[in-house]
Amino acid sequence: MGLLEGKTALITGAARGIGKGIALKFASEGANVAFTDLVIDENGLETEKEIAAFGVKAKGYASNAAEFTPTEELVKQVLADFGRIDILVNNAGITKDALMLRMSEMQWDAVIAVNLKSAFNFIHAVTPIMLKQKGGSIINMASVVGVHGNAGQCNYAASKAGLIALAKSIGQELGSRGIRANAIAPGFIDTAMTQALSDDVRKAWIQNIPLRRAGQVEDIANVATFLASDLSSYVTGQVIQVDGGMNM
Repeated sequence: MGLLEGKTALITGAARGIGKGIALKFASEGANVAFTDLVIDENGLETEKEIAAFGVKAKGYASNAAEFTPTEELVKQVLADFGRIDILVNNAGITKDALMLRMSEMQWDAVIAVNLKSAFNFIHAVTPIMLKQKGGSIINMASVVGVHGNAGQCNYAASKAGLIALAKSIGQELGSRGIRANAIAPGFIDTAMTQALSDDVRKAWIQNIPLRRAGQVEDIANVATFLASDLSSYVTGQVIQVDGGMNM
């Protein structure tokens, strides 16, 4: 029996990358999985098939996570389709990097809307459901730059720091009702985005990591599974850095 048997997870921004890795890991542990992305294209449909191959229910939903009312409606549809929502993973995110002097208002607003406001939208929508079920696990996908900052990413770092503070606040608000909220802060993870970097840049990053390697999507998915499962039933309001020791 899987760690998430009988549970339903809702994961945002999960048609590819880290979100997809989490979705597949959850499915392998028995969870039914609803996931969102801006559009459900061929990648999304393929992700849906890969999740369903584990013998669980899977469905992708087109969603602009930054929009409040459409998110409320989407969550109602997920509840109608799946019957319950036990786990929420706020993974939707974008980058629009620039130094502060060159950053436009649009670059700031877009990143805050997609990365941070989307988490508020989904938590606001699922909270009544989890309260009725008397339990749930909320996981915000932050970043090590949300803990330590990063030059050229003030919008992204601010949004990720906000996700950490949001998880801690929700953990305090809803803990007495059996609802837990935590954050994961990935470091240098081997994804399509980091694979596009030059070999010299990748080597320089890895040289600063005590474990001397980039993280894998599975490393993030494993921690997410722990936080989603009853193994972490006494863990809330925490931020777990999954970075190979890069920022001890």
